[in-house]
Amino acid sequence: MTDSGDGRPARREGGPLAWLELVRWHKPSGRLILLIPAGWALWLQPQSPPPAALVGWIVLGGLAVSAAGCIANDLWDRRIDPLVERTRSRPLADGRVAVGTAWILMLLCLLAALLVVLALPPAHLGLCLALAVAALPPVLLYPSAKRWFPYPQLVLALCWGFAVLIPWAAASGTLQGLPLALTWLAVLSWTFGFDTVYAMADRDDDRRVGVRSSALSLGDQAPLAVALSYGVTVAALAGAALLRQVATPAFWLPWALAALAMQWEAWQLHRSDLPRSAYGRHFANQVRLGALLLLALILPQL
Repeated sequence: MTDSGDGRPARREGGPLAWLELVRWHKPSGRLILLIPAGWALWLQPQSPPPAALVGWIVLGGLAVSAAGCIANDLWDRRIDPLVERTRSRPLADGRVAVGTAWILMLLCLLAALLVVLALPPAHLGLCLALAVAALPPVLLYPSAKRWFPYPQLVLALCWGFAVLIPWAAASGTLQGLPLALTWLAVLSWTFGFDTVYAMADRDDDRRVGVRSSALSLGDQAPLAVALSYGVTVAALAGAALLRQVATPAFWLPWALAALAMQWEAWQLHRSDLPRSAYGRHFANQVRLGALLLLALILPQL
C-alpha cells in the first residue's frame, strides 16, 4: 500500500492497466480532440494533402505528448484529485500508480515525442525541434494554472495551438501566411470553448477546493462565451479554407452541419437542470464535430 497524497490509505499499486489509465488511453476522446487540430493543419497547409508517412508521425507524436501532459496534470493535482468527484479514482489519486513510476512514464513519453520530432522531414527539422522545445513549458505548467490564473483554459488553448504549428512546420517548413493564423485561431477558440464546458462539471468541487477555471470566472456568461468560441472556430476555419481554395460544395455541407450543431450544443448549456454527465457528453460530441470539420477539409482534396 502507498499513501494517496492526502493522508488516507491508498489502493495497492497497479500495473500496465493502471499506467494506461494514467495516460487516459482508455478514453479515446481526449486523444482524438488533440489529433483533430493537427489534421486541420495538415489539410490546410500549402502542400496538402499531406503524405501518409507524415500523418503517421504526427499521430504518434500527438499521442506521446498527450500522454505526457496527462501525467503532468495528475502529478500536479495528486493532492487535489482525491477531493473532486470526477477525478478521485485516477491512478495517482488513489495510489494505484506511485509518484516515481509516474515520473518515469512521463519522461518515456517525452522521449518518444522527441524521437518522433527527429523523424520529421530533415529539411524542416530545425523549426520543428524549436517548436517542440517551445511547447514543453506550457504543456508541463498548464496543470498549475488553475492555482494562479482565473482562465487556465486559455493556457491549455495555447498548448493545443502547437498541434497546428508543428504539423504545419513539418509539412511546409514555414510559419507564414494568413491560413496558418486562422487555423491557429480556430484551434485556440475551440479548445477554450470545449475545456470551459469540461470545467463546468467541476464547478462545485473547484469552488470548494479553491482552484480556478474559466467556468467559475465567467459564471452565468459561460454558455455565451462557449457559443462565441465555437463561432470563431468555424468562421476561422472557413476563412482558411477560402484562402486555400478548398471551400467547394463538398466543404460547405459538413462545415454547416458542424457549425449548427456546435451552436446547438452551446445553447443546451443554458439549461439549469443539466446533470453532471451532460458536460462529458458535450466534450465527446465536440470530438465528433471537430472530426466533421476535418472531413469538410479532406473531401474537396480527395
